[in-house]
Amino acid sequence: MRTEPVVELKRLSKTIKKKKIIDDLNLSLYPGQITGFLGPNGAGKTTTIRMMVGLMKPTSGEVIIDGQSLLTNFEESISKVGAIVENPEMYKFMSGYKNLVHFARMHKDVTKERIDEVIRQVGMENRIHEKVSTYSLGMRQRLGLAQALLNKPKFLILDEPTNGLDPAGIREFRHYLRKIAAEENVAVFVSSHLLSEIELMCDRIAVIQNGKLVALREVNSTEESHFFLKVEPVEQARTILSAKGFQVENHENGLLINAQEEVIPSVIQELVERNILIYAVQHHRKTLEDQFLEMTGGGQIVESISK
Repeated sequence: MRTEPVVELKRLSKTIKKKKIIDDLNLSLYPGQITGFLGPNGAGKTTTIRMMVGLMKPTSGEVIIDGQSLLTNFEESISKVGAIVENPEMYKFMSGYKNLVHFARMHKDVTKERIDEVIRQVGMENRIHEKVSTYSLGMRQRLGLAQALLNKPKFLILDEPTNGLDPAGIREFRHYLRKIAAEENVAVFVSSHLLSEIELMCDRIAVIQNGKLVALREVNSTEESHFFLKVEPVEQARTILSAKGFQVENHENGLLINAQEEVIPSVIQELVERNILIYAVQHHRKTLEDQFLEMTGGGQIVESISK
């Protein structure tokens, strides 16, 4: 896998009616890697995506796709892009196969062999000649993914691709997306409000707030060692642990401490010796949602999470 980015956002900014919507955004996307794009409602996700696909011109900065600027070499750079925006529109009176043939005409040199290849990649061989009107939402999403892959894009951008899918459909879509990212070595950019799904689907996450990139991290590095202690009296236990140098926070009816597993027995022993009652000790994994709340200020994103 090459290390050069497929997509680069360089000092990307957008001002609308004197309000700065996107503020000096820098981000690189790499082949074979799925990057999740998260942010509160109104943070600038949609504006960023529109600039990335040429639907909106940046006030300053640029989008580079496979070495070409979207501003100065639009046709060449946009030809490297595939996209799905929420539920893709298809001709329901036509079969899935005829839909793909129709969309293939919009690109150069998409062969019948390529159409058959993307059908296999999204696992639709058995239903592809049936009318789209008979497809479930999950199948229409898979057909949309096949359509986005017809021109062998180097960059695949997905805006809320699992919107409306049931858990089985989400899991199925995730399976095919990860498979395609690996097989096609394509850089995938996924904007979604489903934090738990982003955590399972993506290799890393980029978090935007008030038009600025506030975090960029690997998903597999998001897990931290935290332990929940249900104790009494809580405040006395907190004082003891804080004095020992642990990061401690109140959590439900107990305490959450940041500690390595091997020190937990000595922590328990210390608390028992200090007459603290211990009712439970549980390993507590900080989820992506926990961290997202911390990074973006908690209450500002309730609507985004529960959307």
